[in-house]
Formats: sequence, structure tokens, C-alpha cells
Amino acid sequence: MSNSGGKKTRLVVGFIVLVAFLSIFIISSQERSSAEAKGSDYESIELFTDVMAIIKKSYVEDIDTKKLIYGAINGMLSSLDPHSSFMPPDTYKEMKIDTKGAFGGLGIEISIKDGVLTVISPIEDTPAFKAGIKAGDMILKIDDKFTKDLNINDAVKRMRGVKGTKVTLTIMRESFEKPKEFPLVRDVIQVKSVRYHLMEGGYAYIRIAQFQEKTDDDLTAALKSMKEENKGELKGLVLDMRNDPGGLLDQAVKVADHFVPAGQMIVYTEGREKDSKMQFTAKKSAKEPNYPIVVVINGGSASASEIVAGALQDHRRAIILGTQSFGKGSVQTIIPLSDDSGLRLTTARYYTPKGRSIQAKGITPDIVVEAVELPKITAKKDSMHIREKDLDNHFETENKSESGESKKEDTTSDKKDEKTEKVISKLEDNLKNDYQVLRALDLIKGWELIKTMGNAE
Repeated sequence: MSNSGGKKTRLVVGFIVLVAFLSIFIISSQERSSAEAKGSDYESIELFTDVMAIIKKSYVEDIDTKKLIYGAINGMLSSLDPHSSFMPPDTYKEMKIDTKGAFGGLGIEISIKDGVLTVISPIEDTPAFKAGIKAGDMILKIDDKFTKDLNINDAVKRMRGVKGTKVTLTIMRESFEKPKEFPLVRDVIQVKSVRYHLMEGGYAYIRIAQFQEKTDDDLTAALKSMKEENKGELKGLVLDMRNDPGGLLDQAVKVADHFVPAGQMIVYTEGREKDSKMQFTAKKSAKEPNYPIVVVINGGSASASEIVAGALQDHRRAIILGTQSFGKGSVQTIIPLSDDSGLRLTTARYYTPKGRSIQAKGITPDIVVEAVELPKITAKKDSMHIREKDLDNHFETENKSESGESKKEDTTSDKKDEKTEKVISKLEDNLKNDYQVLRALDLIKGWELIKTMGNAE
């Protein structure tokens, strides 16, 4: 028994010594790796200061130290990804104004794609939108300045300006044989976040152009207004987020919260720091009824709009219709600095409730529908088709009244025309010939029809 006990004791002691040795080895390795990393950092910083000292001493002109530091920070951030950037005090101030929905400029959201300054989307009713600039356009020049060596902030600064001043963008598009110049006049850009319209039959249309500070309040007001106009609940919703470049994360979460069941995930983020790991779930607030929803997106739908579309798609709360979205699934944290400048740093990635990364992939529609230019429709005549009424010598329908008297009724009666005119006049101009929205509306109507057929006895 004593020999057995001695062997057990020696085994335990040996195991403890082995664990201690491994612990010392691991700690020593970690310290050595940390020291090597610090040493490498110090060497890099020393290299930076050496270069700055050489520039200060030998450059052909005297250079302000702050200008050198700003340039170095800017270059450091632009080498990371297209969305991380340094904002000098004036740019940082403008950025804070942007989220309030009013600023001076042209009205386009831009990014760097494959090294080229690219339009994410034009903002509705702005100089860029009216001039015909489209999502995906490549901006080669701003006035006489090539954009190849410009970062986002420099490009924005060149396009911003006082109302009434002119700027020319040189644009290349896939359908162009050569670059084309777009002369534009700057204006005060007042972005209306939410627009809405009650369509025929009690179906709602809501357009979110950008996610700003009051987007959720505006959405709530829009839903309330249309319910009152409809004198009851809505029968369905077309949520249009085409060319919506995104905006504030909290507003995207609040918008999705109207439609996602309480307690369900809306979006979550993953990053290296603890603060970058966040989860956003739907609250126990008043929810919209379970009416059918079709969300319309395209290549200009980015960031916050992709979060909403992804959440509704994952929870099977809406059908996504349109074309592949932009694919900006990264989180930028705004960090104020001591001299009133700011840092926009990518700190995390967005994920949909089912764990899909939006970054560089975007949201894939359930039903792909390309944008199509439709001929203008008039109330009096359908120019696309010939009807019986259009043929020479067509005869009219005879209906007998209760008294037995014959009554002629033309299928092209004024009553029908007035009804058609009334329906068309209620649609906004941008919806009359909008193929994607019309397809979305048809889908909702079909959805309701199938439900009705299923409930029929």
C-alpha cells in the first residue's frame, strides 16, 4: 500500500512540475511575442519620426507640422478600408450636420470601389439626381482634379460648396463609350427621409431615402396618416429603400422594430473590442399587423437599408424584390479627437439575424426584378393594346332594366374613365411608371388573393 501511495505522490508532483513548466514556457513565449511586437512598433514609429524630420529639414518648402501629421493619419486610415478616414475639424463639423438632413452640395453618396471614386446612390430631388447621375457611376474628375489620388473626405470637400456655385463631374458608366461631363449647380441639400402615399385598395407605399435622426418618427407618422386616410388598417406595404445609402444604425433598428416580433434579433455586430460586440432585438412595443410587405432594393441600397431588408427577410416578414444591394456591412465608430478633428474607424461587421454577413455581399432579393422604363400611361387610353372598343363598327352591350326596357351601355363609359382617372391621379408621378413598384404591388395583391382563396369554403 505504501509503495502504491508513493507512486501516486510522485505522479502528482511530476504532473504539477510539468504544468508549472508549461505555464512558465507559455507566459515566457507571450511576453517575448509581446516584447517583439512592441519592439517592431517602436521601430516603425522611429522610422516615421525620421522621415518627418528629413521632410522638415530638407523639403523644398517649409511645411507645417500639423499638415504633415494630418496627412500621415489620413494615409494610415485610407490604407485600411474605404470607409475609415480622418476628419479635420471642418470636415468633422460637416459630418455632424449631415445626419440632421441638410447640407450644401450635389446630393450623392460616394465610396471607394476597386480604387475608384464610385457613386453609391444619388439622393432624390438633388442636382446630381436631376442630372441623371446613377448608382455605380465612376467619378473620374471633379472639375479639373483627377480623383485617383483623392480620399473620401477630399472628394466630399470638393463637391460641397455654396448654393448656386458650379462644379463639373466627369463620369464613366458601363453603358458609356467614353467619359461624359456632368455640369452641376450646387444647392442646399435637404433630404426628406420618409415619403409615403396610400395607393388604391388600401395598400401603402413608403419610401425611405436615408436614415436620419427623425426617420423612425417620420415612419410612425406616415403609417398613422395612411391608416386614418384608409379608415382602418392597411392591407399591405411596399417599403422602398432603393438608392438608400444608409445612415444611423439606431434608426434602422427602430424601423425594423415595427415589423419584427418582440424579442427577435434584428442585427448584431462582431468586432475585436468588447464594445464592438452588440446585439439589437425587437422591443415589446406596438407592432404593425401581420399584413404582407414587399421591400424593394437595388445596387444603391447600402448599410442601414440592408440591415432592415436583411432582418425582414430572415424573419420571413417580407419578400425582398429588386436587385442585389450594395454590400456595406461594416460599422464605423466616430471618435472625437482633442483638436476638434475626428476619426471614422471601422470597428465591426454587421450580421443579419441568421448570421449572414452583409459586407461585400449585400442582400440577395427573393425575386429579382430589374428596373425597366415603362411608357407613360394615360387614363383615357391604353396605348399598349388594342381593345374591342377600338375597332370600327364595334357594337355596344345591351342590358335590360327591371322594367324590361333595353339600356345600351358602352364599355368605355365616362364613369369608368372618371374612376380610372381618379386612381391614376392619386399615384405620385414617380410611381405611375415605376416597374419595380408596380410589380411589388401586384405581388401583394396576389398574396392577398391567394389567402382569400385558401379561406374560401
